[in-house]
Amino acid sequence: MVEELVAAGFAAGAACVVYGLAAARVIKQYERGVVFRLGRLRGRVRGPGFTMIVPIVDRLHKVNMQIVTMPVPAQEGISRDNVTVRVDAVVYFKVVDAADALVTVEDYRFAVSQMAQTSLRSIIGKSELDDLLSNREKLNQGLELMIDSPALGWGVSVDRVEIKDVSLPETMKRSMARQAEADRERRARVINADAELQASKKLAEAARQMADTPSALQLRLLQTVMAVAAEKNSTLVLPIPVELLRFLERGAQPAPQPERRQEEPPEKPPLTNAPTTNSTAIPTMASGPLPVVPESPAALSDPAHGGHESLGHESLGDGPR
Repeated sequence: MVEELVAAGFAAGAACVVYGLAAARVIKQYERGVVFRLGRLRGRVRGPGFTMIVPIVDRLHKVNMQIVTMPVPAQEGISRDNVTVRVDAVVYFKVVDAADALVTVEDYRFAVSQMAQTSLRSIIGKSELDDLLSNREKLNQGLELMIDSPALGWGVSVDRVEIKDVSLPETMKRSMARQAEADRERRARVINADAELQASKKLAEAARQMADTPSALQLRLLQTVMAVAAEKNSTLVLPIPVELLRFLERGAQPAPQPERRQEEPPEKPPLTNAPTTNSTAIPTMASGPLPVVPESPAALSDPAHGGHESLGHESLGDGPR
């Protein structure tokens, strides 16, 4: 009889141990336990530590409450200014309600991943290339709001969203590099021109000062010679006065030549074969008879004047030569 009671007690103890092992559960600090009894959700979410459930009747599901880091696959799209880009991001989220994360959505991780990819593609289409490259804080905030709005109904809270990288085509990279190079060259030229302007002002001021004190120019020349000689090289410095150079320059210039006047054609010599009458020269024509000079009727009849015939012979030159 005693042996039967001992055996029964031993069997009961073993059954209690087996029941305790089957019913005992340990929930870690970063986890929460959701119990389903016969398929129905128990109202209370089990906290961390030791807890008991009814074996075979209850099912305990542990939900991780830590922040999950989920990379978003690179999404290719066309920006607002018609530039093809590839953008990838990372999402940081955590479960705030373990019951809703299990009951409301089938797989909250997959749901958050798909929502992040869709939101990222939408952000690419609404933004310009300059915003994607330089104004990422505003885009991160907009992307976080787009993902967090539906995720709150799933018992998930999005902590933050970060755009990791923006990939551009090679042609766009070269164009941007040329633009940046041209901008840097423009700024370098502006700085160089400003430096030249300031240097010219200082040189003009120094020239006026040296003009007032000519000895300052000699001292400056000696300082330059000392600076060259301090380098211990074989350079020979020979100062030449500026007045000597100006004198040599004036001597090398050619003498001005007088302007040549245009030669006038020589005058034609007067004709000598024409007879004169009354101290008046009558030129003869190259061909044809000469005109007869009329005289008074008394001269024509007077033999002392030779008459008309003698005048005609002399004027026509028919006499002996």
